[in-house]
Amino acid sequence: MKSKLTTCTFLKVKSLIILLCYSITCFSQKTLAQKPLFVVKNINIITMTSSNTILENATVVISKNFIESINGVIPKNATIIDGKGKWLIPGLIDMHVHIPTDGGPFGPKIPTQGATFFMDIQNYMTLYNANGVTTIFDLGSRAEHFGQRNEIGKGHVIGPRMALAAMIDGGEGQGRRANTAEDGRQAVRFAKAEGYEFIKIYSDLNIETFNAIIDEANIQGLKTIGHIPDSFQGKLKDAFVPHFGMVAHAEELTKHAIKFDKTEAKEMAEMLKKNETWFCPTLITIEWILKQVKSLDDTKALPTLKYVHPLTQSKWLTANKYNQWSDSATIAKFENYVKFNNYLVQACKQIGVPIVAGTDAGTSSVVPGFTMHDELELYVAAGLTPQEALASATRLPANWLGIESIVGSIEKGKLADLVLLDANPLDNINNTRKIAGVFINGVWIDKKKIDSTLAELAKWNNANKDKFDWKTMMKKK
Repeated sequence: MKSKLTTCTFLKVKSLIILLCYSITCFSQKTLAQKPLFVVKNINIITMTSSNTILENATVVISKNFIESINGVIPKNATIIDGKGKWLIPGLIDMHVHIPTDGGPFGPKIPTQGATFFMDIQNYMTLYNANGVTTIFDLGSRAEHFGQRNEIGKGHVIGPRMALAAMIDGGEGQGRRANTAEDGRQAVRFAKAEGYEFIKIYSDLNIETFNAIIDEANIQGLKTIGHIPDSFQGKLKDAFVPHFGMVAHAEELTKHAIKFDKTEAKEMAEMLKKNETWFCPTLITIEWILKQVKSLDDTKALPTLKYVHPLTQSKWLTANKYNQWSDSATIAKFENYVKFNNYLVQACKQIGVPIVAGTDAGTSSVVPGFTMHDELELYVAAGLTPQEALASATRLPANWLGIESIVGSIEKGKLADLVLLDANPLDNINNTRKIAGVFINGVWIDKKKIDSTLAELAKWNNANKDKFDWKTMMKKK
């Protein structure tokens, strides 16, 4: 089936409404609904179970999006995929992403007016599909994200499973804001009632409210992840209260460093360990911030930039806040951050703090899907083994999210979120990039389909660059 590219643009100047519709349709609704039988034969399986079992020359039967059997009877009428010389791993889990939603208006807003910029979410999810990322954790979710998740669930969009966290911050501004303990508790209760599964805590919370949010989230059965608020500057240990589930960035610790040495990193790792707080380093984010503070040359030369929506490309290249910080002191600061972040990963590994992979995808120059492989490579460079790096993006995040019964390892009865690789990632973690195909939500996407869909996406983005100038659109506000 050939991919189909459709565009529609409606511009109403008087009310400053911009309507953009575009879609790259990889599969028809009939195809999405089929979810037929598949058999992957002669495949080497990296199961990612706790025993680290590897099965050689195995047969995997996939029926209706589930692993029906491993080395069982091959059913009739199954689509056969030859896995000889290839490797099968569980679908990857990105534990820190930011998914865009419809935006605007870019100008005066009138009552009843909704968004004025509409982005086809399939194009965004395609970047995850192409890179074997089959589960994502959005850390700034809104009502629109429930709608996106439902579209995936209905089969209208092919994309990863989505875990959603409601963000609570202090101070003033948009979004959920809480500046007292009771307001913090109420914000958690509201988020729970709205259907959110996790709570993200942010930088402007005061200590009393931070503590109350974490406590109330535990009462409500919600895990917490997020930043260490600036109010803890000079008293980092006080931030590690019971049930603080996960630190969302290495720099949330690094910003408290004084000496930036391995001893200090070990002390921080011990705080995590003692409090049973997990660690999501997002190393790639600071690597890219440092590059952009120095220059935009690496962003301009980024091979995967062509897959990013042209409005986002324009923002990254013409209104890049990190590049605006460019001075020698800021460069030195982020060079220290990069070095110390790596020390933190080493220290956490040494004392057994669970590390999970997250990219902060959506941040400037952090391209969704593709940067998951960058993140895993950085973990190995920092001292993790390829096996440990894979665990950080499969079994461990599934455990923290509470979905280990359905994903995170390759076992009979689990969902068939799987990535077929041309080479063994245990030999070289870079081999996670060598994707021969992906099973996601019951859909098999082979290398040919991945390449053709990405090519069409890049073609559309390039053809429509002139229609999306960030500065011009922002002037309409």
